[in-house]
Amino acid sequence: MKVSVIIPTLNAGNTLAASLHALVDGAVDGIISEVIIADGGSTDDTLSIAQEFGATITQAPQGRGHQMSAGARAARGDWFLFLHADTRLGAGWIGDVRSLIFQEQNRVGVFTLSFDEKGVGPALVAWGAMVRARAFRLPYGDQGLLISRRRYDEIGGFRDMALFEDVDMIRRLRKLGGRRSIHILPSPAITSARRYRQEGYIKRVLRNLRCLVMYHRGRPIAEIQAFYEARTKQ
Repeated sequence: MKVSVIIPTLNAGNTLAASLHALVDGAVDGIISEVIIADGGSTDDTLSIAQEFGATITQAPQGRGHQMSAGARAARGDWFLFLHADTRLGAGWIGDVRSLIFQEQNRVGVFTLSFDEKGVGPALVAWGAMVRARAFRLPYGDQGLLISRRRYDEIGGFRDMALFEDVDMIRRLRKLGGRRSIHILPSPAITSARRYRQEGYIKRVLRNLRCLVMYHRGRPIAEIQAFYEARTKQ
C-alpha cells in the first residue's frame, strides 16, 4: 500500500517547506511513494521549494477543488493523502496512516486539528472544530484527508469548486458510507494560525460560519466566494 500526498499550492512559500519536511520520515519509512504539488500559478518560491524536496509538480487552474483533482489524476499511489500547504503533520502520523490503510479501504481518515500558535483563541477554535468533527463527522480540509484511490474514484473525486470542496466531499462520503466511515486520527494536523491572527479569531470564525450557512442554503459558490474575498480584504 503506497500513499500519494497531494498538496494544492498558491504562493505557499512561507509554509510549504515545513509541511514537506514533516513528510520526510514517511518517505524514508516507505509509506509515502510520492508528493505531488498541484500548483495554481505561484509567483513566489513555492515551486523551487517543491523541487528541492523532490516533489512532482503539476499545474492546475486556481481553486483547491481544481488543483486537488489535478493532483489525484497525476498520482500513482493506492491511497491519497490530501494536505493544505500551510498544514504539517505531527508526531505519530505514520503509525496512524499505516493503521488505517491496512484496516479497510472504505474508511477515510482525517487528523486532529491543532494550530502552530498557543493561546486561548487558537485553542478554542481547534476545540470547536474537533467537537464538530467528532460529533457530526464534519471535518474541514485543514485536517487533511486520507482516502483510498478506490473510494476516491467511487465517490467521483473532488468537484471543481472554488470553495467548500472539502465540505462537499465529506457530505458525499457520509452519504455513501455513513458517519462511521469518517475516522478521526489522533495525530495532529498542525495548521498555520496566521490568517486567524491577522483577521482576528472571532471575526474569522463568524465569517466562515456565515459562508457555511450560505452554502447550506444553496447560494451560488460565486456569490459565497465574492462575500468571502470582500470580507478578507476589509
